[in-house]
Amino acid sequence: MRFRKILEVAIIAASALLLASCGSSSAKSSQSSSKTITFWYGGDAATAVKPVVKDFEKKTGIKVKVQSVPWSSYNDKLLTAAASKTGPDALVVGTTEVANYASSQTLMDLTNEVKKDSSISDNQFFKGSVDTTKVHNKQYALPWYVETRVLYYRKDLLKSVGYDSAPKTWSQLYDAALKLSKRGKNMYGFNVDSAEPTFGFMFARQNGATLIKNGKAQFNKAPMVDALKYLDKFIKNGAAPAQDTKLTIGQSFGSKGPIPMFISGPWMIQSIQKTAGLKDSQWGVAELPKGPVNNMSITGGGDLAVFNYSKHKKEALEFVKFLNSKKEQIKYFKASNSMPTRKSAWTDNSLSDSKIQTFRKQLNASEPMPALKAWDTIGTNYTKAWQQITISHADIQKTMDSFNKQSQQLMDK
Repeated sequence: MRFRKILEVAIIAASALLLASCGSSSAKSSQSSSKTITFWYGGDAATAVKPVVKDFEKKTGIKVKVQSVPWSSYNDKLLTAAASKTGPDALVVGTTEVANYASSQTLMDLTNEVKKDSSISDNQFFKGSVDTTKVHNKQYALPWYVETRVLYYRKDLLKSVGYDSAPKTWSQLYDAALKLSKRGKNMYGFNVDSAEPTFGFMFARQNGATLIKNGKAQFNKAPMVDALKYLDKFIKNGAAPAQDTKLTIGQSFGSKGPIPMFISGPWMIQSIQKTAGLKDSQWGVAELPKGPVNNMSITGGGDLAVFNYSKHKKEALEFVKFLNSKKEQIKYFKASNSMPTRKSAWTDNSLSDSKIQTFRKQLNASEPMPALKAWDTIGTNYTKAWQQITISHADIQKTMDSFNKQSQQLMDK
């Protein structure tokens, strides 16, 4: 009788233990499904990313709080978050900022994650996009969306000066621009973008320049100096405006086309369609004209990263991988026009337009700016140097000697 009583007590205890275990498992599941991560999204509105976020929440049960942060304050806010070790779980990173954030230990090192997961291996993406995620052979982000620069041109106006297609070489670009500038007062042929920090470096690479070699700045070497002399020739001879004309894209590219050729990214397509008042047959986009060496463009865009001090790294990593997938990159493109970094995504019908496919072709000849902590400052200083050349007519070689010295000091800090 005593044995039966002991056995009954044991069974009751075991049952209670089993129920407690089930309750604990259920609680863990509930806890996991109710977990919330924070995602910092660059820009003033997160409308485009919300459908993708909802897909993730539905699939995983993990809630995502999206916080829009204006790009103008993004850098300072993130570096402050890193200093206090409190910030988002996942975030978008501008391609030129990865080196800066990596040096401040803001981003989680994803090198091993990429090595063991073939779905996010380097060969899935455009090389230029992958290069933006790496610093000193370590990977700190996943490529998400990509942009590069191509030539926008007025087909009708170019035809009027003897060009049935876009200029294909530097000499053709200058020739066409000069002829177009003869149409009258305040008429030009091409825009040399004085506000774009990468513009001169892009042309320098087309002339064979190596911007940085063994940690040494090469901005005062002949390939870059000669490229700037080529660009300055447009301005000196009236083929390009010396300063920003302050015209909207509808005013500069539409109607009589005061500036019928310019170089820019994919975001300009919609602006032209909405504001220029042009028929589709009147304008086009083309790969960049080839310089003496190549027609290299600039790779930009946005990458996805995990905050190094996140308390939910596992969930944050799952989230950035999800956004990085082919399906979700296509969905994000449809909502934002931000082009996929995955090469396989470009077979989707949503990217079949010939203008969009021109960007796809240009991405094969496109590289990011050097992965340097000081690069943004170097870019800002370049625009100031270029203004000295075009506005104050400073000597190009002397200006670049000074700029090169200034840049080297920034790199050596």
